Amino acid sequence: MNLNTRGWNFLGAFICYQLIVTALYFQYVDGLDPCPLCIFQRVAVLALGIVLLVNALHNPTIHSLANKIYQILGLLAALVGVGIAGRHVYLQSLPEGEAPACGAPLDLMMDVLPFMEVIQSVLTGSGECAKISWQFWGISMPGWMLIIFIIAALVMLMRLVQAFRRPKYY
Repeated sequence: MNLNTRGWNFLGAFICYQLIVTALYFQYVDGLDPCPLCIFQRVAVLALGIVLLVNALHNPTIHSLANKIYQILGLLAALVGVGIAGRHVYLQSLPEGEAPACGAPLDLMMDVLPFMEVIQSVLTGSGECAKISWQFWGISMPGWMLIIFIIAALVMLMRLVQAFRRPKYY
């Protein structure tokens, strides 16, 4: 099955768009304020969606250098998402009291600290990141995002392998 077609890329970009819309719905309609790790997960979804959309619009051939670059960029975005969501799930799995203390809000850290310190501080996590405020089928939002990012990484890896395979000439 060739997952490197324009239609699959548009579908992936649309799914990323829907994930962002859903996150904004939960934030502005349901009143669930995102923690810093949630915001970083949104950035990873946005990066993956942009890569997929540009790939769909450009529509390079499967064995072209451009397609390989798109697959590598998409895989990197998905793996970053796996790392962030995995950290978030880990923080949520800690017993109460073992989670790190709540830190400063993200916008304040961005104003005060250098960028790399902000990233390090956010990835360390805080008490607000350990709070589970929504679940579906017993899985929290970061848990669902971890599943989605793992699936995306596996698809991007399969597509990358397809891109590097020698074309078959009959």
